[in-house]
Amino acid sequence: MSDENQNLGPIRRFLAAPPDSVSKTVIVAGSLCLVASMIVSAVSVSLRPIQEVNKLKDKQINILQVAGVYDPDTDVVAAFQAFEPQVLELETGAFSDQFDPATFDDQAAADDPALSTALEDDPAGIGRQADYVTVYLLRDAAGEIDKVILPIHGYGLWSTLYGFIAIEENGNDIYGLQFYSHAETPGLGAEVDNPRWKALWNGKKLTDESGELQITVSKSIPPAGAEYHVDALAGATLTSAGVDNLVRFWMSEEGYAPFLENLKAGEI
Repeated sequence: MSDENQNLGPIRRFLAAPPDSVSKTVIVAGSLCLVASMIVSAVSVSLRPIQEVNKLKDKQINILQVAGVYDPDTDVVAAFQAFEPQVLELETGAFSDQFDPATFDDQAAADDPALSTALEDDPAGIGRQADYVTVYLLRDAAGEIDKVILPIHGYGLWSTLYGFIAIEENGNDIYGLQFYSHAETPGLGAEVDNPRWKALWNGKKLTDESGELQITVSKSIPPAGAEYHVDALAGATLTSAGVDNLVRFWMSEEGYAPFLENLKAGEI
């Protein structure tokens, strides 16, 4: 470094350094990374409320769709007012007044040891099961329950699938099923989003006349009959098995069976 540069301040020495000097390159690169990260962080924080609103809206649209009442020309928030959210205690199949349905977070509850149970027998691959979940009631013009919308989730091939199943007022007939979040293989497991496959669930039954759970996703019709059968996805054996496992788990005694029995008995 020349005597002239040594007499300069640090900023002026930096500006006077050759453009290809190591120190100048490192400082410029580091400064750009710092500024860029600050901008990205600021944008992320500022957009978070919008992201949360969009996430909630997407969830509401899926509930409207699985219940068969979605109209793209109708305001989603207004249409969703027809649904009555309730926090359900899975063990008893009864509604709980311990939590506010408007703010209760099902996924947070599943991660909270005080509000969930670690599963030893875990066919759905979820690890822990929340003791309480938010369900949605859709009533008819007379105020009677028309459908119940139940959240379900479980592991497929590559991801946990989150969705809803709509059950008719008799507690046994399926109206619809669909998933709103997953990362299954496009063109294969992701065909769970195919409207033609989702339509196969309409009218299927959960249990037979003796009350035994029979619904299944498989390649062939089981002995119980076609009314309990949904065709497996072509080329997506593991995703289909995952859907079969998670649906059967959530419709069993470990899931919503106590609630559905209360529904059948008119106790809801």
